[in-house]
Amino acid sequence: MSTTSFGEPAIATLENQVDATPQQPRRKVKRGTWQTVIWFVVLIAVTAVVLYPLVWLLFSTFKPNSEFGSNMGLLPNNPTIANYAKVMEGIAGVPMWRFFLNSFIIAAGSVIGVLLSSSLAAYAFARIQFKGLGILFAAMIGTLLLPFHVVIIPQYIIFQRLDMIDTFWPLLLPKFLATEAFFVFLLVQFIRQMPRDMDEAARIDGAGHIRIFWSIILPLIKPALITCSIFAFIWAWNDFLGPLLYLTSPENYPLPIALRLYNDQTSVSDYGATVTASFIALLPVLLFFLVFQRFLVDGVATQGLKG
Repeated sequence: MSTTSFGEPAIATLENQVDATPQQPRRKVKRGTWQTVIWFVVLIAVTAVVLYPLVWLLFSTFKPNSEFGSNMGLLPNNPTIANYAKVMEGIAGVPMWRFFLNSFIIAAGSVIGVLLSSSLAAYAFARIQFKGLGILFAAMIGTLLLPFHVVIIPQYIIFQRLDMIDTFWPLLLPKFLATEAFFVFLLVQFIRQMPRDMDEAARIDGAGHIRIFWSIILPLIKPALITCSIFAFIWAWNDFLGPLLYLTSPENYPLPIALRLYNDQTSVSDYGATVTASFIALLPVLLFFLVFQRFLVDGVATQGLKG
């Protein structure tokens, strides 16, 4: 009886202590964490949608011609590397490396011409005061609204009379004459954001426009130049209409025109070789963008540290 009377108060005291002990609240997931997870899932889905055509193109290079039109899935039923061997042999008696070389000459020449001419023209518009500056700049901007198809016939007549048809000159010469208004406008806006104090200090030291452009302006517009080079290379590499107009010999064809040779509307088209050649032609553009994107980011990040 005593044991029971002694145990009941002890148990009651223990229960009161347990009730008095504060309970740990459940850890709730913050709203920001859920938003991060949702955005991560959405980005993965968008990335998968964007990259699916490229992945499909890669796996399609291993499909034989008989599967095109019947097998629209991602993986080939009977994988083969015959398409790569056929593409490496070339077409129309011209090896594939020649098409690559022609495309590289056109793309590299376009980059050099755009960087030289557009940077000089942009410096003149942004730093030199002369009569008719506003009219010339407005006329240059107006060319952005002028479709390329409007000037096709006059340009063709000019290059035909200069005996430049079936050469690379019609594709490269305009690049060295600052005819790309987009790049000039981009560089002009970039140079105008720079303070003129450096220019004035250089003039006090006896520097002229050439020295100011080469030693001061050119190093500071490196990010804009890299941006121009990326766009100029990609546009020239993928250009189809220009080479189609001015180039007539298969040995002068770049890759976009060479791809057309694999498809003939009057006979059987080699879809396997077309897909494989398209994938191979895409690799240099992708590598060029990845390499120069790093320099672009570095240039933007260190822009404020240069003085």
